[in-house]
Amino acid sequence: MDFNSILIGSEDAKGLVDYYTKVLGEPTFSGEGEFAGWQIGSGFLTIGPHSEVKGRNPSPGRLIWNIVTTTVQEDFDRMKAAGAIVVAEPYEFEQAPGSRIATFEDPDGNYFQLMTPIEM
Repeated sequence: MDFNSILIGSEDAKGLVDYYTKVLGEPTFSGEGEFAGWQIGSGFLTIGPHSEVKGRNPSPGRLIWNIVTTTVQEDFDRMKAAGAIVVAEPYEFEQAPGSRIATFEDPDGNYFQLMTPIEM
């Protein structure tokens, strides 16, 4: 098996697509309607409408998706300047000395993070 993508459903998919376009750049693909996706490394982030999703995420910490990068501070600065909503500035993860993690939130209240590669 190969886990390679995440789909974020939204009542306002166009608004999320606009947000992620500011933060991540132009989508890798845009489908008909309000679907769009970005390839990040070997995986994909896809945004689209979903009939069972209404309003903001009431539990943003329940599911957090991560982008692994060796340049957390630089990527954080670029995303913040592009309009990303900051939840936590880069910090060290206690269980992984030398690591860096930064947390953002999208307009629907979903969390995503930048993080250094962590050896298991």
